[in-house]
Parts: sequence; structure tokens; C-alpha cells
Amino acid sequence: MKILVCIPARYGSTRFAGKVLAKDTGKFLIQHTYEQACLAKLPEKVIIAADDQRIVDAAKSFGAEYILTSVEHKSGTDRIAEAVADIDVDIVVNLQADEPEIDPDNIDYVARLLIDNPDYPMATLAAELQSPELLANPNVVKVIIDHDNKATHFSRAAIPYNIVRPGLGETQQHLRHLGIYAYRKEFLLKFTALPQTPLEKIEKLEQLRAIENGIAIIVGKVKHTCDGIDTPEQYAEFVKRYNRIDSHRIK
Repeated sequence: MKILVCIPARYGSTRFAGKVLAKDTGKFLIQHTYEQACLAKLPEKVIIAADDQRIVDAAKSFGAEYILTSVEHKSGTDRIAEAVADIDVDIVVNLQADEPEIDPDNIDYVARLLIDNPDYPMATLAAELQSPELLANPNVVKVIIDHDNKATHFSRAAIPYNIVRPGLGETQQHLRHLGIYAYRKEFLLKFTALPQTPLEKIEKLEQLRAIENGIAIIVGKVKHTCDGIDTPEQYAEFVKRYNRIDSHRIK
């Protein structure tokens, strides 16, 4: 099967404008993500789907393949669909541009889920929640899966709600959704043509469009998680981690 990683990159950001081009480490933020994606073994290529010439210029500077897409797209998935429409590929991995610490094994794993489960058109990943603070945080999306590892619901709310012992409780059934997806290309093009659904609009989670249309999403569980970069403060913490690791590498 032909597999590629597509990184949708939007210059505008409500909380951190131009974040994908932040360069306090000496590399663009999106360059870190791109280089991690290139370490995955299954994808044949990694491309950046940009909405701005400044991102294209950055991609050129570090040798990445890129496609300049429309600025009108409402989501990264829509941007990816345009980017891959004319590419001969079977599976497309959607990797957010602000994931500079993504584990390359997770990229391989989410693609492998579709290879090993031919009846599923879409796959994603999740990990156990480790603190009540994360459970209560609406920026941390939660997912519920059934015994076949199929997603039954996603929410920013605390799901499932433990009526006996609010919080994480003792069952460890609370799963954090990780924002990486794999799609079969044919499905991706059809999915992005579907109208937004009521729950999707309420929660601002496009994976709910799949759930509300009865589309099966298989979920793989992983241990390694990393937060994406949403704010200048999160970026500053990433820069500290990177510089600390880099200084150890030099020694």
C-alpha cells in the first residue's frame, strides 16, 4: 500500500499567530514536526499542505515537499483532501503541524491500523488519561471505544462520567484522544464533501462528523503522548526541552 503523511499548515492561529514558523530553536516549528514524520518507516513521503507563501518558503528552505492550497478551507482535513486529490496514494496520515515531539512509531501505528483492518476507512490514536486536571480540561479531547476498539463518541467533556467517584476513578477507562488520523484516500475525499453535523458544530470536533454519519473509526492505544503547541507559553516550554536535550547531545 502507498502511504503518505500530510501536514496541514495554516499561518493564522487564534492563540499563536504564525506559530508554525516560530524558530527559537534554530528550526521552524513545522520543521521539527516534518523531521519527526520523516523518521516513520511506513510512509513513502511526507508533504506539507500550506495556506500561505511564507510557509512554502520555509518548507523550501529545509527541503520539504509542499503544496500551496486554498486559504478558504475550514479545517486541516479539508486542506489535506485538496493536497492529495491528484496523488496516487492509498492511505493518508493527517499529522498536525504543531506536533514537534510526535513519536514516529505512532505515525506507523495509525497507518498500520488501516492496513490490518480493511473494513475501517479511518483510524486514530488514544492514551490513558493520567490526571483529573486533564479530564476536566476541554482542550483535551476524550474518546470512548467499544470492545472492538471502535470509537463510539468523542467529547471535550469528561466522558465517561463516573457517578460513584467523579474524576479518574479506579477503572482507567478514560482515554485521551490524540489528534492524529489515518484515512483511506477514497474515503477522505468523500468525508470532506459531507456537511458539518450538529455535534461537530457544538464541540468543534470534525471526527464527530464521522460518528454522526455512522462511519467506523478504529482506535489504537499508545503510551507515548505529547502536547501540541497551541500557545506561546507551550512553545517556550518546548524550546526549553529541546535546548536541554540538544545540550546533552552536544556533550
